[in-house]
Amino acid sequence: MISCHRSLVTFVGLLLSWSGLSAPLSPILKEREEGRALAAELCRQRPTENVELTGVLKSRDGASQRSELVIRFQVVIGDGFWKAVYQTQPGQRAGAEKLMVIHSEGRPNQYLIARAEKAWSQLPELVPSLQPMKPFAGTDFWLADLGLEFLHWPEQRLVKNEMRRGRSCKVLESTNPQPGKGAYSRVRSWIDSESAQLIRAEAYDSENRLLKEFSVGSVKKVRGRWELKDMEIRNEQTDSLTRLEFDLDEN
Repeated sequence: MISCHRSLVTFVGLLLSWSGLSAPLSPILKEREEGRALAAELCRQRPTENVELTGVLKSRDGASQRSELVIRFQVVIGDGFWKAVYQTQPGQRAGAEKLMVIHSEGRPNQYLIARAEKAWSQLPELVPSLQPMKPFAGTDFWLADLGLEFLHWPEQRLVKNEMRRGRSCKVLESTNPQPGKGAYSRVRSWIDSESAQLIRAEAYDSENRLLKEFSVGSVKKVRGRWELKDMEIRNEQTDSLTRLEFDLDEN
């Protein structure tokens, strides 16, 4: 009797398939499937060579007070992983700080941090940071921003296609499964359809209010390769802003 029932179910399923009546994916399921695929594609992107750049972090707080920090940025490629290293010199309002983000294939990001009151030489050993949604060197960039942590959240949806800055973009919405107070609840990002590069993102707080806006600035061709020259992040709730500018050798 059981085998007859299974045969009937199979037969009905075949009839539905042949007649074109089998149900397609619902719009929500399709958005999630496409969103997860896009986020996975972005996470698989990795640099092709080691890089070392210097630059400056320019900050303006809500009271219009300005400050600058000299920063050194490195990319180190390993076997099955790559590291992004950000290291600042001490400034007027912050001591030296070093952040290492380790990107591994098929694994969550690792964040290692070290801080010193004064010189680089005083930096202690890097230790794991269990709270990536904390400021880096007192700026508007959080550790999670520099690691693009939202791409690793399980809930991803491709919500629409839209023009942004004259470019066709895929709009990805990432939802934090455990937002908590002081963290992002969701991030909406604009991904260039042709280059598959992030050009803009909006982050919302645990009450679904806009918290930050991130944008990529200009790029320059250096020794035959396109490199990012600057990017900035603005806190809409504190009216503060931080801009990261790299010194690119154009020779």
